[in-house]
Amino acid sequence: MKKYRPISLKSASTYAICSRKSKALITASAGIHKKGGSLHDFLGTLPDAFAVRDFRGVVRAIASAFRENRPVILGMGAHPVKVGLSPVIIELMQRGIINAIATNGACAIHDFEIALAGQTSEDVGPELCKGTFGMARETGRGLNLAIRRGVAKGQGIGRAVGECISKGKFPHKAGSIFAAAARLDIPVTVHVAIGTDIIHMHPEADGAVLGKGSMTDFRLFASVVSDLSGGVYINLGSAVILPEVFLKALNIARNLGNSVENFTTVNMDFIQHYRPRENVLRRPTAASGRSYALTGHHEIMFPLLAAAVTEELA
Repeated sequence: MKKYRPISLKSASTYAICSRKSKALITASAGIHKKGGSLHDFLGTLPDAFAVRDFRGVVRAIASAFRENRPVILGMGAHPVKVGLSPVIIELMQRGIINAIATNGACAIHDFEIALAGQTSEDVGPELCKGTFGMARETGRGLNLAIRRGVAKGQGIGRAVGECISKGKFPHKAGSIFAAAARLDIPVTVHVAIGTDIIHMHPEADGAVLGKGSMTDFRLFASVVSDLSGGVYINLGSAVILPEVFLKALNIARNLGNSVENFTTVNMDFIQHYRPRENVLRRPTAASGRSYALTGHHEIMFPLLAAAVTEELA
C-alpha cells in the first residue's frame, strides 16, 4: 500500500497583497455615531458592506420611483399591523410614496379590530382549547357584512373594508390602513384563501361573496402590477399567499401585452422563505430589474427603511 508523507510547501508560489482584489477595505469600515447626531449622520456611519449595500439599494430604488412617478407597491401579511407599523405605512401613503397595498385576509381583520377597539391579536392557545378562538362577534359579523355590502356594489374586499371603517363609527379609524386607502383613493386589495381567516368561522360568512370580492381584488392588483415598470414591489412578512398572488398578477399582466420590466423587488422578513425568494426576488426579475432580501424584525427594519427614504428624498 502506498505511503503518504506531509507535503512540502517550499515551492508554493505567493504574491504581493496589494496586487490582490479584496472584498473588505478599511475605507468601507463603520463610522462612530456621536451623541446628538442626526439620522442622516447615523446612516452615513454604516459600513459599506453586504446588507448595508442592499439596504441603500432599496432606499435609492424607492426614492427614484417616487421622483419619477412610478409605483411603489406594498404587499404585506398581518404581522406588520400587529407590531404597530400602521402609522408608518399610512404616512408613506399620505406622502405618495406608497401607491398601492396588497394584503392577505388576516391583515384586514387586524386592521379592522385596531380601528374598532384599539386592540387585536388574541392569545390563540388558551382560546383554541376552549373553542372560542376567533369568535369575537363584532369582528366576524362586522367584516362579513361589510364585505357583502361592498361586493354587492361591485367592490373588492379591500375597498369594502376601507369604506366601512372610514364611514363608520370606529373610534380609532385614524390608525387604519384600509380607511386611509379609501380616503386617499389608493388601491388596497385583499387576497383570501377560504378557511384561513377567523371570519370564515362565523355564520355571516359567505364563500361566494368572499371569492367574488377576492377575485375583483386580484384583477385590480394585476392592473396595478401592469404599471410596475421602473417601480418597486415590497413583500413585507408574507411567506406564501402574496408571493403566489404577485407571481400570477405579473404573469397575466405580461400575458395581456404589458411590458413590465426593469423594476425592483424587495423581500423583508425574519428569515428568507422559499416562495418569496423565488416568486418575489428571483423569477420576476430574471430578465431585467433588481431584487433585494432584507432580513430582520419588521418593527425595526421597516421604520428604519421609511426613515432612510425620508432622508434620501430630503
